[in-house]
Amino acid sequence: MTTSLLPGPLVDDTWLAARLDDPRLVVLDATTLLPSPREDGDHRSASGRGTWVERHVPGSRHADLTGDLSDHDAPYHFAVPSPEALAAALAELGVGEGVEVVTYDGGGGIWAARLWWMLRAIGVPAAVLDGGLEGWEAAGRALASGDDSGPVPAVRPVTPVVRPDLWSGIEDVAAISRGERPGTLVCALPTGGYDGSAPTRYSRRGHIPASRSLPGRSLLDDSGHVLPLDELAARVGAVLDAEDSPVVLYCGGGISAAGAALALTLLGRTDISVYDGSLEEWSKDPVRPLESGV
Repeated sequence: MTTSLLPGPLVDDTWLAARLDDPRLVVLDATTLLPSPREDGDHRSASGRGTWVERHVPGSRHADLTGDLSDHDAPYHFAVPSPEALAAALAELGVGEGVEVVTYDGGGGIWAARLWWMLRAIGVPAAVLDGGLEGWEAAGRALASGDDSGPVPAVRPVTPVVRPDLWSGIEDVAAISRGERPGTLVCALPTGGYDGSAPTRYSRRGHIPASRSLPGRSLLDDSGHVLPLDELAARVGAVLDAEDSPVVLYCGGGISAAGAALALTLLGRTDISVYDGSLEEWSKDPVRPLESGV
């Protein structure tokens, strides 16, 4: 069995800087533009490729989560593609059999975590760069610019090793919310998104009944790095314990939820799934209840 290059789901700038030239490693910038909503229903999103062109980790390629790395036939944004479609899109980025991935972004790490979760769900070895592009730059590492990162090598697309347990659907969530199935729902949105006090990109405010609040941003320090494990355990432990299993994470579109999934994975939890449609899908159906307040 080949030993993985990656030490775990999180790597630091020192580890990555020493391996940028390793042909077995592909670095993907998952930056995506998603401005805060100005009023309810204000959903604006765009590719972060322009941001990548301006400044990026040398040798990285931009992975467009608004483009080929999402399912445009789904009734919500950023939907995970089929395993085969995802494998084909990754091959266009040079990710194929025998290749491992480090992903990062310039927006707090949630997009990198989303791509990491997608890769994990089809068996591609992947890790997130702790601190993202800001942490890389703050550490004094070199940046590149321009849209020419060199030719993408031809690769054999990965054969997906599918992990359906990493995703939950709307009926799974509904059953847990009604108490008909074991599990704990956790909302990774900021407090204002959970309690309904802040504008939402979607048609209705609030959270899914019976869910708890664990803002994804609260699991990072002020510099955007994941909290030390003892602090992370304390923060998560205030919301979840071992009896709260399995855990289904959601947010607005399955993005911040992936950041929380990374944190829980670092703590050793394996009973986690992400609700891909999250509140965008849930709120579209007026029959699906939402609650406000804490």
